[in-house]
This record gives sequence, structure tokens and C-alpha cells, in this order.
Amino acid sequence: MRHRPTAAPSWPLAPEGFIAGCRARLGFDLLARTWTAVVIFGLREGPRRPGELREAIGGISPKVLNDTLRRLEDDGLVVRRRYAEAPPRVEYALTPLGETLLGPVEALGAWSVAYGDTVVEAQERAEERAQERAEERAGRGRGR
Repeated sequence: MRHRPTAAPSWPLAPEGFIAGCRARLGFDLLARTWTAVVIFGLREGPRRPGELREAIGGISPKVLNDTLRRLEDDGLVVRRRYAEAPPRVEYALTPLGETLLGPVEALGAWSVAYGDTVVEAQERAEERAQERAEERAGRGRGR
């Protein structure tokens, strides 16, 4: 028997399938954005300034971080706090709604730790197969 989180609805998430208007799809689309889950995870311990968050995340440009934070703010998942100081200071924090995504994000992170090597190995095998097919095609092209 599969375990359902206590917060899960008792009705099917998508009774008609994964159609455009399905509420489950909203969550899938939200977490499918490249930096969404990483930024949410980066804010799990409390408010952070953009520079601190960027340093903690690594590999994200200031522009992409800013765009991601603004999008998350528009989604109601992050709040921007501006302090009237010299120089001005800005911090971002998860809203109560944003905090509800920590469970799914942490579960995805745990899955990635447990199965990441297996996925990487599969990707490497796929890359080798693609290389072999490319070499076969190149060999057929020379034989003409």
C-alpha cells in the first residue's frame, strides 16, 4: 500500500488526465522551472539577501536569480522585504505558502541523492548510444 502524505487531497489529482487546466499540472509546471526548487531550498533556513542566496546556490547569475525571485514573488511563494537603510538592504524569504513546498522539494532532493548515480549512469549510456549512432551515420555517408 502506498503512503499518502497527510496533506494530500482524498480525491484524484487529475480525474480527467493531465489536461491544461488540471491543478496538479500547476505544481508540476511550477517545480519544472529551472531554478524554482533550488531557490526555495536555498531559502529554507530563513530570509537571505540576494548575494548570500546566490553564493549558497552557486552557478546562478544575478539576473537569473532576480528573475526567479520575482517570479516566485508573483506566485506568492516568496516575499521581498526592503529595509530603509544606507545602503538599502533587500531580503527574500519564503511565505507560508512557499514553506509548504519544502516537503516536496526535500523529497525530490532525497530521491536525487538516492538515485542520482543511477540516473547519471543511464544518461551516460544514452550518450554513448547516441555517439555510436552518429558514428554509424557518418560511416554510411562516407561509403556512398
